[in-house]
Amino acid sequence: MTAEALNAPFRHAIGRALSWLMAVPLSLVLLIHPASMLDANGHYSHSLLMLIMWGVAGGFVHGVGFEPRALAWRVVFHPLLAWALMALGFGMWLMARQWL
Repeated sequence: MTAEALNAPFRHAIGRALSWLMAVPLSLVLLIHPASMLDANGHYSHSLLMLIMWGVAGGFVHGVGFEPRALAWRVVFHPLLAWALMALGFGMWLMARQWL
């Protein structure tokens, strides 16, 4: 199986829309109201926030349709990694808001 065949499912519009729709709200929360990401003690987890912002960047890269050529950048901005990191961000946001 070639690399093209493995990456074909991630080139569909539905996957790109999912990336875009996950990245936009997280980026807006981080930019407009970052205090909503505080934990119960009123502190930020900077290491988790760094991972979440990495996921948001990957979501935007995939969502706008950019396809890196270098293997290292393809791995760094892979949609599955971005989705997992953004899911972590939504989970952290929901836990901070005590909605769960």
